[in-house]
Amino acid sequence: MAEEYDLVILGGGTGGYVAAIRAAQLGLKTAIVEKGKLGGTCLHKGCIPSKALLRSAEVYQTALKSEEFGVFTSNVNVDFKKVQERKNKVVDQLYRGVQHLMKQGKIAVYEGIGRILGPSIFSPIPGTISVEMNDGSENEMLIPQNIIIATGSRPKSLPGLAVDGEFVLTSDEALQLDSLPKSMIIVGGGVIGVEWASMLNDFGVEVTVLEYADKIIPTEDHEVSDEMLRILKKKGIAFYTGAKVLPETLKKDKSVYICAEVNGTVEEFKADKLLISVGRTANLESIGLDNTEIVIENGFIVTNEFFQTKETHMYAIGDCIGGLQLAHVASHEGLAAVEHIAGEKPKEIDYSLISKCIYSSPEAASVGLTEEQAKKDGYELKIGKFPFRAVGKALVFGETDGFVKIISDKKTNDILGIHMIGPHVTDMISEAGLAKVLDATPWEVANTIHPHPSLSEAIGEAALAVDGLAIHS
Repeated sequence: MAEEYDLVILGGGTGGYVAAIRAAQLGLKTAIVEKGKLGGTCLHKGCIPSKALLRSAEVYQTALKSEEFGVFTSNVNVDFKKVQERKNKVVDQLYRGVQHLMKQGKIAVYEGIGRILGPSIFSPIPGTISVEMNDGSENEMLIPQNIIIATGSRPKSLPGLAVDGEFVLTSDEALQLDSLPKSMIIVGGGVIGVEWASMLNDFGVEVTVLEYADKIIPTEDHEVSDEMLRILKKKGIAFYTGAKVLPETLKKDKSVYICAEVNGTVEEFKADKLLISVGRTANLESIGLDNTEIVIENGFIVTNEFFQTKETHMYAIGDCIGGLQLAHVASHEGLAAVEHIAGEKPKEIDYSLISKCIYSSPEAASVGLTEEQAKKDGYELKIGKFPFRAVGKALVFGETDGFVKIISDKKTNDILGIHMIGPHVTDMISEAGLAKVLDATPWEVANTIHPHPSLSEAIGEAALAVDGLAIHS
């Protein structure tokens, strides 16, 4: 017998389970279909486990440098199995929390693969969902009034560069390593590639990064990219930009060998393992989209501003629609979709107000336009920049690299973008995000009295620097 629901969500990742909670709050009878574990990529293969590893790497580096703080230690080393155990404990605790939230909201969870069926005896329109249950029991049939597709994404590979889990990895396999390699080649110097390069380097791994573009983290402001490159190279990471990897040259024999064309010259690189970090692809296979009128462009589902597909009772959110593939973006897309289903008239998401973070060492974070984007859009700019080396709390921390940069419109004085690189900026960026939401000016940010000593003083000083009024520079 088929079960009827107001809403069925395909995918229990961050976007899916947040949408389910909001739907339950609004009184909708809701179910989630998840083939793996609730929490999805972010909880089990992305945000949380990678940041747990990054934290262990940070602690290791702090211990190595403890004498600078007058604290003497001996026999500092890494037990990577213990590092992985801690990571798994963090993930398991959060996983149990998500399971509790589903029970609390009386949200039904079907563990299996959901497939959207065409018109049938259950419904005259596409939308009945057949769930192939993980435990091998008979398929469950769900009849929803509305559907949200939140099936997420998986790491991309490169044509001809097959992932084997031993020598050639994606981030999925790298998170499960039993031991640290002595050396690693990372193909891709974007956000994920830089985070892995930083983490592995801090653990003592020899790292080489091959980036196809002419700069690393190419979507970030050019000054942030340049500063990140300078700092990471100083730490010993080898970077090759303008590097076209040649998959056909891959060889594996106890080590991995691959060639890349770097600025017109073919060079060979060798390491224990190779990590592919070249973006992500949407999980759209085998979910029944061919039984619907849903449009797919460039590998992603097309939606309107409220995340409706061409089938107006079917919505899609998160990584499977492209755009900013970030957990907090998926969550807010899910909230908007559910509120639209419930007739709540949600406000359209303004993606220019969304903060982005890089959890490397140093950290980087941004919101709004880069300097290059602002110039391309025709703005006349005023820019303020303030270094962490002039901030007392940064000196106390022993982390003085980096800066805060504020870009504003010379005509209106509105803030267009804020970019940071340095200590704890992923925690500080929310102030910049609020400034953008409130359409603040640098004067308003500067007149927010920042406590002393604090790292956030760099934001206030950068805001003053927009008009040449910084106090401590």
